[in-house]
Formats: sequence, C-alpha cells, structure tokens
Amino acid sequence: MKIAILSRRASLYSTRRLKEAGEERGHNMSVVDYLRCYMNITAHKPQVMYQGGPLVGFDAVIPRIGASNTFYGNAVVRQFEMMSVYPTNESQAISRSRDKLRCLQLLSRLGIGLPVSGFAHSTKDIDGLVNMVGGAPLVIKLLEGTQGIGVILADTDNAAKAVIEAFRGLDANILVQEFIKEAGGSDIRCFVIGDKVVASMKRQGPPGEFRSNIHRGGSAEKIKLTPEERSTAVRSAKAMGLRVAGVDILRSNHGPVVMEVNSSPGLEGIEGASGVDVAAKIIEFIEKNAGPGKTRDRIKG
Repeated sequence: MKIAILSRRASLYSTRRLKEAGEERGHNMSVVDYLRCYMNITAHKPQVMYQGGPLVGFDAVIPRIGASNTFYGNAVVRQFEMMSVYPTNESQAISRSRDKLRCLQLLSRLGIGLPVSGFAHSTKDIDGLVNMVGGAPLVIKLLEGTQGIGVILADTDNAAKAVIEAFRGLDANILVQEFIKEAGGSDIRCFVIGDKVVASMKRQGPPGEFRSNIHRGGSAEKIKLTPEERSTAVRSAKAMGLRVAGVDILRSNHGPVVMEVNSSPGLEGIEGASGVDVAAKIIEFIEKNAGPGKTRDRIKG
C-alpha cells in the first residue's frame, strides 16, 4: 500500500515510528508536510498538490495534525477524502475532538462519565458557574489549550473568579470543571484503535503539580485497566467518530471520568510505558480497513 503521514516533521518520534512500522510491513510510506500542501478544488478531479506536483495513488493517510494548525490540516485531510483516500481519522472527527466543549457535549449525550463542567459567556454569571461545579478547588481550562497549557487550578472561589474575569477580559473561551482530588495528580491514557484499547499507561505529575502531562515533567508507567475504563475509552472514541484516539481518564470516586479525547495522540510515552508496538497496530488497522468509499461519517453533531 501507499500511505502518507501528514506531519510537519519527519524527525518527530510518532512520525518516524509510523514510517518505520509501515516500511517494515512492506508499504510505501511518505511523510507530507500538510502546511506545504495546496489544493486544486475542482469538479470531478480534486487534487492535493505538493512540491510542484499532485499527490496521487495513495491508499491511506495518517493525519498528525497539530492543534494550532487544525483548520488548514483538516482542509488537507478533507481533500484526500474527496479523492477517496482512506484517513485513519476523518476531518469531521478531528474537528469534534479539537473543540473541547463540543466533545464534552457529545460525550454527555451518551451518558459517558465526565467531571461536572460549566461554560458561560458573561462575567456577571461567575458565582453561579463556580457553584454549579461545586466551588473551589476547581479547574479552569482554555478551550484552545493543549498539553496542559492554559489549565489552571483555582484553590479558592475568589481566585477562580479573578482568573475567569481575566480570561474573559481577553475574550478567551473557557471551561470550568470540578477538581477530582482523589486522582492525586495522575490520569490514564488509553490508546484506542478501532473498537478496542491496544495500550494504556498511568501518567503521574511531579510533586505539587496537578497536571500529569509528560511534556510538563510527568512520568508514565504501565497500568491494568478495569473493564469499565476500557468500555469508557472505546465509547468516547466512537462518540467522536475517531478510529485512532488517545482517551484521557481520571479515576474518581464515582467511576472513570473522561478529561479529553485526542485525535493525534503521541506514541513515544505510550510505547515506552506499555511496551506495545502501537505504530505497527495502526498500520495493521489500515491494512484491514483501508479502501475506497470508507470515509463516511455517521456521527450526529
């Protein structure tokens, strides 16, 4: 098969591993910088152009779209979809998962466990918003944040109000969520491919840090999931329409709650902690599922 990895840099760990895994299984793998692609949008013969020529003959694409480049990256994925090229994640699914508010609304519709979350526009409603999620301590998140950036733990109601007012003063969209104290600064990353969890790890934040992101100094170790956690992760990925996803879960007193569904989960941490060759499993999934006419999105919302 001829497979394109849509990534800004071939040297990134996840990109490199996917290329190696595909080549080891006999596929023709290409790394394509999606920001350097341009598109010929025409009836009957849509094309993606790259380095002066059309990208043709591809059986599948693996989108590795950075959060700051979602709009243009998704446009490139969508163009490949118009050309009947199979994407591991479709453009609409990527858009859903990148919109944190939309993601939570879709998960809540299916009854998937979530932290109590609030969203408001007017600063005149701050008291009601804070009380709705149980008061301080509480977590305040920028809707556009990634890798723990733009996430703040407010220890008091007054601190929460000050942070919310500051963010709204900058016209930033924010979520307010209950703080799951019993998680102890740790979370669980479940790597979902298709309809099953293929690998998992527990991420623990450094002392005094409530965020567990490895990019922020957190550590990772292998963990055994409960059946409920596995089911929650798979249902969450399906709710977004994602075929490949990283689902972040907290263990709360009332069961697993989903914090985020990631459409471009990194491979380095999960492969190192779990010992699973996740890159090879993604290629295997493409081998079994890629084909013309398999890009239909059936999620409502």
